Amino acid sequence: MPDKAMYPPWDIETARKRRELAPGQLAAFKAFSDSVFADGALPRKTKELIAVAVAHVTQCPYCIRGHTAAALKGGATEAEIMEAIWVAAEMRAGAAYAHSALAIDTMKQAPR
Repeated sequence: MPDKAMYPPWDIETARKRRELAPGQLAAFKAFSDSVFADGALPRKTKELIAVAVAHVTQCPYCIRGHTAAALKGGATEAEIMEAIWVAAEMRAGAAYAHSALAIDTMKQAPR
């Protein structure tokens, strides 16, 4: 049995199939994405650094690669990208810690 990647690499056939199956939704998503990442109150570079961090929290390998490349293209340094990733790691760890309140509350209420 051949080794099959969990996440297949991007290819033109998959992109074509997505467009063929839902062209309106794809166009709307692209327009939404373009508007979100356009320079505004935050410059595009900052938005891409945020996207790199979020991609690490959501653990989307396609987003990690795409937004890391876009951040570099937008002028982000490797150090800025790594620092954004550390922010994501802290937020993920912080969320686990904060949600421990649910376990503690459950333990307090559980019959003994």
